[in-house]
Amino acid sequence: MPTDSVFAIEVVKPGLATSVQDTGRQGYYNVGIPPSGALDQYALRAANLLVSNQEDAAALECTLLGPQLLFHVDTLIAVTGADMAPKIDGTVYACNVALRIEAGSTLSFDYVKGGARAYLAVAGGIDVPRVLGSRSTYALGAFGGHQGRRLQKGDRLAVGRERGPAREGTTVPEPLRAPLAREVELRVLPGLYHHRLTDESAATFFEDTWAVAPEADRIGYRYKQGRPLTFREREQPFGAGADPSNIVDACYPIGSIQVPAGLEPIILHRDAVSGGGYATIGTVISADMDLIGQMQPNHQARFVPVTMSQALAARRDAQLRLARLREVLLR
Repeated sequence: MPTDSVFAIEVVKPGLATSVQDTGRQGYYNVGIPPSGALDQYALRAANLLVSNQEDAAALECTLLGPQLLFHVDTLIAVTGADMAPKIDGTVYACNVALRIEAGSTLSFDYVKGGARAYLAVAGGIDVPRVLGSRSTYALGAFGGHQGRRLQKGDRLAVGRERGPAREGTTVPEPLRAPLAREVELRVLPGLYHHRLTDESAATFFEDTWAVAPEADRIGYRYKQGRPLTFREREQPFGAGADPSNIVDACYPIGSIQVPAGLEPIILHRDAVSGGGYATIGTVISADMDLIGQMQPNHQARFVPVTMSQALAARRDAQLRLARLREVLLR
């Protein structure tokens, strides 16, 4: 632990699924180690900017039910992402605002009114050891974050030295806040195995409205209530399973969509494995991945096909939006 970090936070209650996340670890997916990191990257960056951290500083990702934390230092905090209002010693405050909290105060959270994941940034950043260049928790691999797992009661977290000058009351303008709609459109670049679908299923996949299933987490989001998909008949090649959605093996990009048995699409997210034997019929574009991380069970999605040029244009638009956020919060 760096010598300029200080013990700052004690976990009184851990919440439902609270973990340390930053922007993720890059460069190891080819050996089976996913990037991990915040499921809503934009919200994480906004929280860090509010308290004058580097955008990629480690924060707490709080899922559906927030933690209760006892602070042992005076500092600035910010909560972005899901509408899960912070409460300091019982007093409710707004999200998307830099707030002062004093040593001895307890931070808790109101029930979630929109979205699924809130991000708590603390001035100086959550100071846990870097593993492969990132402080993000990868629970399946039991490394990164705080002891390679979600937070538990009694955990103690250190924070780094504040960069300053953070300004109490700094606010993310409403148009630049993370969207938290209950119904979203997710743009999809069809492939790699979209051609394996019958013509009818290739159409109904994009026509139907799909609902998030309870089995939705950092590894992948499962969707239900659309019509089952059928695959073109073929003699399965040697090494492929008997399920018509099986292939011999392929890489899985983050955002790729697989449909085991043709029943329920699964969008792989930031803790997913890097390859396997299911056909991926398309990939959600990078500009829309944050939307998935804010979906609760039973939230609805429509899949919209796009071209590569449209996907790249959407990525540029997302980068411009982030640039506007920086301009507003850093001026």
